[in-house]
Amino acid sequence: MSGLINRLKADDAQFEAQFQALTSHADERDPTLVGVVADIISEVRSRGDAALVEYTRKFDRRAVERMDDLVLDGAALQAALARIDPIDRDALEMAAERIRDYHQHQLSASWSFTDDYGNQLGQRVTPLARAGVYVPGGKASYPSSVLMNVIPATVAGVHEIALVVPAPEGNLNDLVLAAAAIAGVSRVVTIGGAQAIAAMAYGTETVPRVDKIVGPGNRFVAEAKRQVFGAVGIDMVAGPSEILIIADGSVDPAWMAMDLFSQAEHDEQAQAILLGTDAAYLDAVEAAIAAALPDMERADIIRESLGNRGALIQVADIDAAIMLSNRIGPEHLELATRDAEQLVDRIDVAGAIFVGPMTSEALGDYCAGPNHVLPTSNTARFSSPLGVYDFQKRSSVIHCSEQGSAALGKVASVLARGESLTAHARSAELRGE
Repeated sequence: MSGLINRLKADDAQFEAQFQALTSHADERDPTLVGVVADIISEVRSRGDAALVEYTRKFDRRAVERMDDLVLDGAALQAALARIDPIDRDALEMAAERIRDYHQHQLSASWSFTDDYGNQLGQRVTPLARAGVYVPGGKASYPSSVLMNVIPATVAGVHEIALVVPAPEGNLNDLVLAAAAIAGVSRVVTIGGAQAIAAMAYGTETVPRVDKIVGPGNRFVAEAKRQVFGAVGIDMVAGPSEILIIADGSVDPAWMAMDLFSQAEHDEQAQAILLGTDAAYLDAVEAAIAAALPDMERADIIRESLGNRGALIQVADIDAAIMLSNRIGPEHLELATRDAEQLVDRIDVAGAIFVGPMTSEALGDYCAGPNHVLPTSNTARFSSPLGVYDFQKRSSVIHCSEQGSAALGKVASVLARGESLTAHARSAELRGE
């Protein structure tokens, strides 16, 4: 065999230790990084735009003098949309339409009811006033991230969206700007790093303070999101990308190899695992990996990722695969089996589930419709994909009738006195006297 990817057997005596080592998530924070980010945040809080200009000169190597040099208005975004190839524009517009249609189904509405005492009780659902979207720049550009992060906010009715994207040495990707235009963004600020997160969290003369920050970024961005959380909401602190495939041997091994590559090519710490019931099929997948890898543009990254954290794991049966999958709680889960639709209800922990041999994870990344911002590092146990609900807030509404106030006041009084909170008790009692 090629030795390009780890091979494990679930019935081996050492499997549990190997599995734990393979799927463990680094949770230690680099003290130096924490300190650098804290300093950047402090500078932006105290000096605003001036600090942003200085950091942009330093980190993005741009000869800028003022914030006006870093702002692109709606006309610039529309110009980028006009410049891109019509094929690219059609693809972006189709993806945007599908993402928008899917997220429309997530809208929550206000509701109320009247109880037996005539009290009106309910919940008021309203959009955030401002959202901040961070889009990576530099080594790679991600127009799909613009669509996935901005469109749910616009569907929710967010009043203002601040979109930031770094432009190292002044380089900007027209597809990113075009995606911003299609998604409904009216202005882009070309800043990045921890300083961009700080600007959106606390506001500067040019960058508005937002209510929530979403979007992926490097380790400086992730650490900055950690540090500003509380002053502002965040979507998540995402870890490396992950894919887990449950395979029964019925799908072309070459397809499986490429699906594993689709996550491994993100970075060296990405994780790509396939669970299969047949050793011969796992051999075929490994052979397909060896055959296809030399032709991959990011072959070096894929090779290191598969060697570091990738695995082909032989399990006894599909039931065992499902149990293991629910332990891992992957960001992306592919059910590459004959009866895939019958397995969905047995999956308890996954960011997104791709059902059947024709459903590649890559379709979810770009244009299927559901959001590609997903929980990683086993956080699907308690969190969900980015959605419209992330850009809506809820307020409880309580409107008591005279009868209701009197009846509930007696209950509240008893409970408040049991907690030795006399003012609470008297406040409830007074309205019934």
